[in-house]
Formats: sequence, structure tokens, C-alpha cells
Amino acid sequence: MKPLTPQDLLSAAEYEQDRPTIRQRIIALKKRRRLSVGPLVTLVFENRETLLFQIQEMIRAERIFDPAKIQEECDVYNTLLADRDELSATLFIEITDSGKIQELLDSLRNIDQPDTVAIKVGDTSIFANFEAGHSKEDKISAVHFVRFSTTQAFRGLLTQPEVPAFLTITHPHYRAEVPVPHEMREEWLRDLG
Repeated sequence: MKPLTPQDLLSAAEYEQDRPTIRQRIIALKKRRRLSVGPLVTLVFENRETLLFQIQEMIRAERIFDPAKIQEECDVYNTLLADRDELSATLFIEITDSGKIQELLDSLRNIDQPDTVAIKVGDTSIFANFEAGHSKEDKISAVHFVRFSTTQAFRGLLTQPEVPAFLTITHPHYRAEVPVPHEMREEWLRDLG
């Protein structure tokens, strides 16, 4: 995907004026790109539009006006853009019981191992590559950035709606699988197109 630049952003005044409409559009878009895998893990598949929105929101919330700082925000979010033949997602570990946050996070250590989170289409699986720095031996983050490198065979199967697709997590303390809705497959095909 084409990198995000400060020139892609609306001015603070324009963004504030258009924000209600933009937010509605992004909420609808993210709904098609969000999928819960079991009760604790949700993936939101990112694209240029979702990341541009996040930059605009960050600039708005932090009141960033310095061009160098705006460029820094673009640079940070550009690392989350998928490369050619990749899908990119933010993985959230969502724990609502505040008394169990640490216990559940601890139980999910090593979720970032190479064979744990996958997209499966037919008999073909591709596994998530986790961005480094979000887990340590004794600690795990609740937010991870992942990429799925696709193959030609995978992309071919993805275009066939009759071939079932699933998001799966196979972890010693957390196993879940969920079918991928047609809307999400269409979003992935647009990303890969």
C-alpha cells in the first residue's frame, strides 16, 4: 500500500468539521474488518483508510501541530500498513474483568509464537507474524500488530466463496476458531488486489 504522508491528512479545522461523517464511515468499515476469535481475542484488519483515521484522531487528541511530529505519526502508522500480498491487523486481548486482567494476560504468554494465530482457507493456512517488542518472557501486551504473508494458492482460494475460511488460535490455554464472514473476505481481497 502507498505510504501515508502529512499531505494525506485534513487540516485540523477540516477534520473537526468533517469528523462526524468520517467517524460514521470508519465505524462501518471497521465493522466489516473486525472479528472476535473466542471470548478474549479480537482482530481488526487495517488498511490505509483505517490507519489514516487513527492518525487524524491521534493528532486531534494530542493537539499535534508541529510538522515533524505529524511526520513521526505517519511514520509510526506506516509500519502497520500491509506490504504487497500481506494482510495487516491489530490483535486485541480484551479482558473486561479487572480482577482477572493479569492472570488472563499471563495465561496468554507466547500467543505471539509463529504457529498460533492463523487464517485458514480450505486446507491452506497462513500464520500471523507478530511485531516484536510487545511481549517478554514474563509479560505480554494486550495489543499486538500482526501481518499475514499470503501465498498465490491462498489468494486463489480466498476468491472462491464456496471454500470456507476461518480465523484460528491454537494456544495451550486458548483455542478458538471462527468462520470469516463474506464481507471480511471481500475486504481482504480489496487489500490484496
